[in-house]
Formats: sequence, C-alpha cells, structure tokens
Amino acid sequence: MTATRWSTVYAITGLALLAILGLILTVVPRTEDGIDWVAPLIPGGWMAWTFPVLLFFYVIGSLLILFTILAIRFPETPRVGVLRIETTRGDRLFITLLGSAFICLAWLAAFGSPLWGALICCLVYAAAVFRWV
Repeated sequence: MTATRWSTVYAITGLALLAILGLILTVVPRTEDGIDWVAPLIPGGWMAWTFPVLLFFYVIGSLLILFTILAIRFPETPRVGVLRIETTRGDRLFITLLGSAFICLAWLAAFGSPLWGALICCLVYAAAVFRWV
C-alpha cells in the first residue's frame, strides 16, 4: 500500500474509534446535577457496567486495533530483552497489561483508592517494558 492509502486507513480508524467513544459518552446516565459517572449503564443488570468499566474495555479494544494496524503496516521480528525471551509488540502489551493489573491490586491493598498513584506507576512500568523487555 502507498503512504496515501495508509493515511486513509489511519484516518478512518481514528474516526471510527472517536465515533464509538462518542456513542459511549451518550449512554452515560445523567441526573439533575449532571453526569453520574459511576451509575450502572444497565440498571438491574448482572454486572456493574459503569462508565469507567466500559471505558477500560474501550481502551483495551482500541489498543488491540492499533497494534493490529501496526503489525500489518510495520511487521517486526521478535527481539530479546532483559527477560531473555523473544517478544513482539503484542507480547510486551500483554506483559504490560498483566503487570499493571498486579500493580493496581497491590496499590489497593497498600493504600486503597484513589488509584492515581498506581496509574503513574503503571505508565512508568509500561514505558520500561516496551523499552527493555
């Protein structure tokens, strides 16, 4: 594919992801005081589908779409990092997500909520994994 076609693919993907995010924002429950960010999206549902939960899964799905496009556009060969195993971008994403889950659980056990400090730790961890693993 030419560079122009890839630009089109990027633009269409970005617009589709923004449209989905816009639809997600329209289903957030509202009260007289404004938006109720943690109210259930499906009242009486079997799972706590709140806006933060939906946003979490949206980000994971968006990352998978992004990494699929990157794998098609820029194929890579596995590299060996500090763990001495061959990893690709997808492997490093999985290691990052798994490690971030444990960082957040440890943060909750040690400090409780809010998780802003854990988010900063997770971002530093992600940068380190993608750089050195």
